[in-house]
Amino acid sequence: MAHGYKIIQWTPFKKSYDAALLLGVLVFISAYLVGALAFAPQGERALPIQVALRALGACAFSLLTLILLIGPLARLSPRFLPLLYNRRHLGVTCFLLALIHGALVLLWYHGFSDLNPFVSLLASNPSYDSIQGFPFESLGVIALLILFVMAATSHDFWNNVLGPNMWKALHMLVYWAYALIVAHVMLGAVQGEKSPLHAIVVGASAALIALLHVVAGWRETRRDTKLADAKNDGWLRVGPPNDIPNSRAHIVTPPEGERIAVFRDGARIYAISNVCRHQGGPLGEGRIIDGCVTCPWHGFQYRPQDGKAPAPFTERIAVYRTRIEDGVVFVHSDPAPSGEEVAPSVIAGAQQ
Repeated sequence: MAHGYKIIQWTPFKKSYDAALLLGVLVFISAYLVGALAFAPQGERALPIQVALRALGACAFSLLTLILLIGPLARLSPRFLPLLYNRRHLGVTCFLLALIHGALVLLWYHGFSDLNPFVSLLASNPSYDSIQGFPFESLGVIALLILFVMAATSHDFWNNVLGPNMWKALHMLVYWAYALIVAHVMLGAVQGEKSPLHAIVVGASAALIALLHVVAGWRETRRDTKLADAKNDGWLRVGPPNDIPNSRAHIVTPPEGERIAVFRDGARIYAISNVCRHQGGPLGEGRIIDGCVTCPWHGFQYRPQDGKAPAPFTERIAVYRTRIEDGVVFVHSDPAPSGEEVAPSVIAGAQQ
């Protein structure tokens, strides 16, 4: 966590992360340029600037595909979490590549028109009723605007100003941007290709994203413990306390509402909301460090007894009452009043 907003401190991990990102972008673009210019059949070679703008567009599309793959991959395996921590770096880089791609398109195809290049781009082809001649450029413009909004609001300052829910909803527009880019490529670059390779790559990328999201969602649904309010008094059965790993949580899903993370800290049992106030991270997949539940995504911390972030931070999450009866942990489905401290349940006979 960081108090206030200041210049980012580039840790060794961030430096290696961004170095790998920059190297990957350079290798991708270089390989694309060499392949397109050196191996294209005679008479079919595009001009270098045309190849360059296609390389930039292809790299931006590949980065956006990777961005959308990271989420479900991190849900399927914690090994991908390091990619998730600094995913915004990928997003900003993707936007910059798409912006340069768009600028080259304007310069090369519309820079010599009597009209303003941007007006020329949008007005030169009004055939919206045609699949073959659809003005795919407009789809790219809309997608670029979405990527701009996301890049401009990627800093935690905007998360704080907009609130986590609004910020998250805004950044979910990335899926619309991706759909627009897929249509942009399919109705544009793919139309002029004799080989089906581009269409196969784009289609397979979109299919892979959809498949991984379905698999991750299915696995998470199966992993949830759906609790029934059998006694009709709000107390929900979780299970034996020692089934909860020390400093870790067992995530349960009440009949209604958000998931609840039931933590064991030695002999003490706590229950908190599973949703981090920063970017909606799964608190129940984190652990207790120095007495605070620590989000596995970006390290935001909360005291499990009252849900408050340690001073000077002001974030707060819901906490729930627990009890242990006949060797079984129960959690109440209704959160305690905001800010109220809830005493933990203590495992009988265990050392605290």
